[in-house]
Amino acid sequence: MNNNLPLLFLLLLAVCSCRSGKKDRPAGYQVVDIEFSADSAYEYCSRQCDFGPRTMNSSAHEQCLEWIASQFTAFGYSVELQKAALKGYDGTTLNSTNIIATAAALAGGDSLATQPRILVCAHWDSRPWADNDADSANWRKPVMAANDGASGVAVMLELARLLGQHDSASYAVDFICFDAEDWGVPQWSDISAADSWALGAQHWAAGIDRQAAARYEFGILLDMVGGQGAHFYREGFSMKYASRVVDQIWKAAATCGYGSIFLNQEGGWITDDHVPVNETARIPCVDIISHYPDCESSNFGPTWHTVSDDMQHIDKNTLAAVGQTLVQLIFQK
Repeated sequence: MNNNLPLLFLLLLAVCSCRSGKKDRPAGYQVVDIEFSADSAYEYCSRQCDFGPRTMNSSAHEQCLEWIASQFTAFGYSVELQKAALKGYDGTTLNSTNIIATAAALAGGDSLATQPRILVCAHWDSRPWADNDADSANWRKPVMAANDGASGVAVMLELARLLGQHDSASYAVDFICFDAEDWGVPQWSDISAADSWALGAQHWAAGIDRQAAARYEFGILLDMVGGQGAHFYREGFSMKYASRVVDQIWKAAATCGYGSIFLNQEGGWITDDHVPVNETARIPCVDIISHYPDCESSNFGPTWHTVSDDMQHIDKNTLAAVGQTLVQLIFQK
């Protein structure tokens, strides 16, 4: 009898743990049994950084462009390269390319034309200046942008891979990698230009017609979704334009066990690619963006716009939290 006490104790712990986990999940939702691979997303992130900083008009930018497009093509997506010569805040001509990957016939060749469709997006360019670095000697150096850029694209690529393998998604999912997001006015400049950020998204949103935009039930923007110790708050513009979608995403996060990372608290109002998607394209779009309210250097975290935004500061746990939440959202019935 006494020899069985440890076993009984462990069984009781297991039962209690299971009950606790179920209690934290929203009623009416079941956990999706498709696993998002954080290891795979990490490799996609690292592969982008292997090209170096993907700053506008650089060879690394063009090489990474070809690689990202080839990955979506390999996963069965139809890829359009939306090229434009955009003007930076300082008059620099930016050779911009939005990478648009459209789901056409995936997973067995079934048409997705009649399926509800959503948009998932992220920016893929790197900040050309580490203007928030603690060392002023780094202010004009480019940022590797492992988190601020590559992490969002990495999560999208892993989602695209999974969608190509499973035909049970509740949505057809299109992807856009926005360019020229991070050419905003640097802190050391005395130039004032309110619209210097999210240039690629502005260009796309201004060009999409109403009928094309109307096919999307909603959009999701991924920005800085791989940082160490990240938490995700309900961002202001997202709540203004897409509060219902925010609720869906945060419920999905709680369902698959990431309610402690997707916090039911409001964050700030962020100028990001989702603003033109909401205000110009009129597609309700949520920004999943990390928020560090107690970080002294920036609410976007300690590596934001610094030379430390590299693979050493990417956390697979954060990639898993965001990726699995989107898998739950996209595949749950």
